[in-house]
Amino acid sequence: MIFWRVKPLDQILATAERKSLTRQLGAFQLTMLGIGAIIGTGIFVLTAEAAQKAGPGMMISFVIAAVVCGLAALAYAELAAMVPVAGSAYTYSYAVMGEAVAWIVGWALILEYAVSAGAVAVGWSGYFNGLLQTWGFPLPDFLRSGPFGGGSFNLVAALISLVVTALLVIGTSESARVNAVLVLIKVSALVAFIFVAVPAVKTANFHPFLPVGWGSPIGGGGFGVLGAAASIFFAYVGFDAVSTAAEETMNPNRNIPIGLIGSLLVCTVFYLLVGYGAIGSVGAQPMTADGHTLLPGSPAMAAACAHAHNLVCSKEALAFVLKDLGFPSIGNLVALAASIALPSVILMMIYGQTRIFFTMSRDGLLPQGLSKVHPRFRTPHVITIITGVSVALFSALFPVGLLADISNTGTLFAFAMVSVGVLILRYKQPDRPRPFRIPNALVWPVCLGGLIGCAVLFFSLQALTQIWFLIWAAVGLVVYLLYGMRHSEMARGTK
Repeated sequence: MIFWRVKPLDQILATAERKSLTRQLGAFQLTMLGIGAIIGTGIFVLTAEAAQKAGPGMMISFVIAAVVCGLAALAYAELAAMVPVAGSAYTYSYAVMGEAVAWIVGWALILEYAVSAGAVAVGWSGYFNGLLQTWGFPLPDFLRSGPFGGGSFNLVAALISLVVTALLVIGTSESARVNAVLVLIKVSALVAFIFVAVPAVKTANFHPFLPVGWGSPIGGGGFGVLGAAASIFFAYVGFDAVSTAAEETMNPNRNIPIGLIGSLLVCTVFYLLVGYGAIGSVGAQPMTADGHTLLPGSPAMAAACAHAHNLVCSKEALAFVLKDLGFPSIGNLVALAASIALPSVILMMIYGQTRIFFTMSRDGLLPQGLSKVHPRFRTPHVITIITGVSVALFSALFPVGLLADISNTGTLFAFAMVSVGVLILRYKQPDRPRPFRIPNALVWPVCLGGLIGCAVLFFSLQALTQIWFLIWAAVGLVVYLLYGMRHSEMARGTK
């Protein structure tokens, strides 16, 4: 049953033509969409969490996560150029490994996109709630965070999710234009941070460089360089959202690879400079109790941070560094820029999720009504609204760290399947035209490296997070057996 109901590539392309989206995005827009999806809560918020897990060694963690994403990006580029339709890893898995695997991949992508959007919304709310307090209009404590964060309902996180949803219903090209402006604001904030923090770097702040060691991919408890890399991986999530826009891209064979690889390269350079500046300027040694490193987000960590002035305790990591260096005005501007620009990440995450649902609905694995296209805006409005409301609820109730790590499990699984898909397709259809092609001499090192890298990072996450992923996959399999298996176009013999 593993390779059951493989949907041929030609049939996938034909299905897309029957109910297609308008092609209106170019290489620049795709690259900006990729940067907009990547640079977000991971670098603005989770830098502090990574510092707690690895200390200065998180610099290596950034490199490890970037290498794994780079290998996955090459695999994505090859498949996306061959199959320029919506659906991302779900569509590629359907064409290579069959319907059952494709369903599990699509189900896992809910963790990558919808849950990730919720995590970004929560991270954004930390900056925005800080600004509201600075301006003299603080919200009541019970509306500043969800139940796990000491409150009841994260109001602003839910509201921003709904605003972004409304924008996506209005139209794709309009969303892309707004996103381009937000990306420029976000990049400007990072440039300002780099110019202030990097000159203030002190060598002494990098010692000890590996206070928690490398960690272990099995039983490492989420600490060390590998544990931090597994969390930092979230900072790179989003580049594959470019591939979900393939069906709305002009000349996708050329522009999709440019958008994927270009956005990843730009963001990697920024991350390394920002990480270097943050660690070297104010220091980032983990906090411990009784010789044991404290888990970010835990009650013990919260108690230790109650009266501590430390980067690893900050919910506004970059603003904290700038203020600590004596530049409070620039710190406030960076916080303002984050508050203005982080919604672009939420936009791309919800955008990617809706396009995956759209494709799964078009294939019959989800109800056909979900793939309805709005007669005026030409967007899949039904599934966009459902997704947006769900993201609003995630963000209102759960903390950023938990959402980010759960999101990573789905992302790593999807990335691994894409790497496997490239190898299988090279074997089964070696002569099929590949507008973007990994060189033959590198295809095995690239794909196996991506697969192994994803596995190492997956097992470097906390065991509880891995268990949540297995439960989620099991629920998805039940849904497939009860609905998708009987209603899919492949089951009905529909072309």
